[in-house]
Amino acid sequence: MKNIRALVMLLVAAVAGLGAVAMASRWLVERSSGMTAKVAVAAVDINLGQRLNPEFIKMIDWPSGSVPPGAFTEAQKLDGRVMKNSVLRGEPILDGKLTPVGTVGGLSAVISEGRRAITVRVNDVIGVAGFALPGNYVDIIVSTQQENASSKGSNKDDSISKIVLEKILVLAVAQEVGRDETKPKVVNAVTLEVTPDQAEKLDLARSVGTLSLVLRNQVDTATLATDGATKFTLLGTQAPVAASAPSAPVHRVRTHYAARPAAPRDCIGVLSGVMGSVECF
Repeated sequence: MKNIRALVMLLVAAVAGLGAVAMASRWLVERSSGMTAKVAVAAVDINLGQRLNPEFIKMIDWPSGSVPPGAFTEAQKLDGRVMKNSVLRGEPILDGKLTPVGTVGGLSAVISEGRRAITVRVNDVIGVAGFALPGNYVDIIVSTQQENASSKGSNKDDSISKIVLEKILVLAVAQEVGRDETKPKVVNAVTLEVTPDQAEKLDLARSVGTLSLVLRNQVDTATLATDGATKFTLLGTQAPVAASAPSAPVHRVRTHYAARPAAPRDCIGVLSGVMGSVECF
């Protein structure tokens, strides 16, 4: 009898314990569900210019109090949108990283308003050994011959290197637009984002000389005016003084002058002893 009573008490205690655990877990789930929200993140690394589809997106729980502004809570709203910036796997997809609704994918979707994309040919040296990657900023140097009217026909010493454009954004290298690569890539072409005026200067610069890219700090916005480097400033010597053109010969004109008659004067005779003379005034 005592054994049966003990078994019943154990059974009741077990049921009560299971009920308490179930209620506690239910309470924790309800409380935690109220503290998190579903946020759309990148399921894989996504490059700029790519069009989103369900394979690129996954929904995860995110603390409700720290949901990033512009985050999406529904994956359907991202279908067909185009990335304006690159995102890494697990990174929230924000509205500020997307192009306007209806934008067609590709490089043209990431060009800023009022700007243009232009491609220049480079090599392993001109392209900063492959470290000029999408998202970096570069300066453009042109090496050419400067016009010098005083040394026509002999401009071998008139070479000049000059920075013509500063803080130019690299949009793509070759056919790749990924901005999150850290390894250098030696390519034969770099696409740059420029204004229309800069596009004209760059097109002229690559036709009159050799271009070089100069990698600059991402946060450096200073613009420095330079005079350019020539052979004489490089070596610290003075430029030769241009020989002046020979002056035209001076033709002397001989002029014949006629003797003018002496002006009439008043004269008197002076007698001194036995000597006489004439004094004129």
